[in-house]
Amino acid sequence: MLSSKVGWSKAADAFSAGKEAAAKAGCSGNVAFVFGSPAYDSSKLIAGVKEALPKVPVVGCTSFTGVITPDGFIGGDTYCGIMLLDDPDMTVGTGSAEFKGCAVEAGAAAAKAALEAAARTDMPDWFYMVAPPGKEEYYLQGIQSVVGRRPFFGGSAADNDVSGKWFVYGEEAMADGVTVAFFWNKPFGKCYTGAYRKSGKRGIMTKVEGNRQLAEIDGKPALDVIASWIGSTPAELQGLNLLGATIHHPLGQQDIASDHVWIRHPMAGNPDGSVNVGNKLIEGTCVEMMEATTDELISSVGDAVNAAKESLGSEMGALLAVHCGGRRGGIGDRIEEVTEQFKKTADGAPFIAVFTFGEYGCDNKMGYTANGCGGLMLSFMALKK
Repeated sequence: MLSSKVGWSKAADAFSAGKEAAAKAGCSGNVAFVFGSPAYDSSKLIAGVKEALPKVPVVGCTSFTGVITPDGFIGGDTYCGIMLLDDPDMTVGTGSAEFKGCAVEAGAAAAKAALEAAARTDMPDWFYMVAPPGKEEYYLQGIQSVVGRRPFFGGSAADNDVSGKWFVYGEEAMADGVTVAFFWNKPFGKCYTGAYRKSGKRGIMTKVEGNRQLAEIDGKPALDVIASWIGSTPAELQGLNLLGATIHHPLGQQDIASDHVWIRHPMAGNPDGSVNVGNKLIEGTCVEMMEATTDELISSVGDAVNAAKESLGSEMGALLAVHCGGRRGGIGDRIEEVTEQFKKTADGAPFIAVFTFGEYGCDNKMGYTANGCGGLMLSFMALKK
């Protein structure tokens, strides 16, 4: 049976915060999910966690503005939240690899390390991944080259000002690299959704430069088209202005084999009319403007928890919620309403929510597992008690 507890700290010192949060979460377990402030020295934070939990594997990352626990939203300049999972029937193996020029190779190395740590040769039932924004799909490709297409979850490390001060946590903290946790014998339920409505405004991505720069929609500058869709002008959407303007109006890519919509967040408008987007794009496919109000961003949290519980089909022992940092920014000072959504729907089970700059999940409605990385999404896991 799963035992889970959540601990947190707002200590100013990184080592003290990690140690205090870990001590509150327990003294032993299979794995510790750790999420902290980018203001901390991340290496010292993890050292504090390991001081309290020397034999417990760690996976996690920096979180945008705070974390949510059963005690509420824990934010400010400094914060750390930890969820500890302990189940004698569950096996967990974690592995990390720094980026050294090839994300695919790093993903494969982390996967092999996780299998070795678990002393298993069979494929995991599911896995959790953390990485910095930018190369997520390639880290995933590397992991899947080792274990195949298994259901996966996770999110990209975040900071508080989109300046690149994010870190990935494993046994040590990394500025650029990947950590993965493989799980065996732990049933889960999931909900991976953007919870946006389709607007009917759509077009074909006729020119994509690299993987994440959208140059043209229907042969026109992408920024011009997006501006017309949301009732703005290209001049108003230059730079990071586009990021804030599209939290309630992101782009959606329809999965070619199911009804799942992968959300793509326009991150920056460029002077040449192109748009930097937070995830990989496929030239020649359709993209549609999606819509949601702030009320809907808040209520979708409770809907997602309920969907994850329904997917689980049995009593939930813990909830791990990966929530987009962009959505959190759009919610603003109404964040305690999100806390109430968790409290109302978690049924008393321990939970923790991290705010990320990219959310990972899977869709298996068509009888196979389609893993992917999106933005402005929710990736919630309900773990069996």
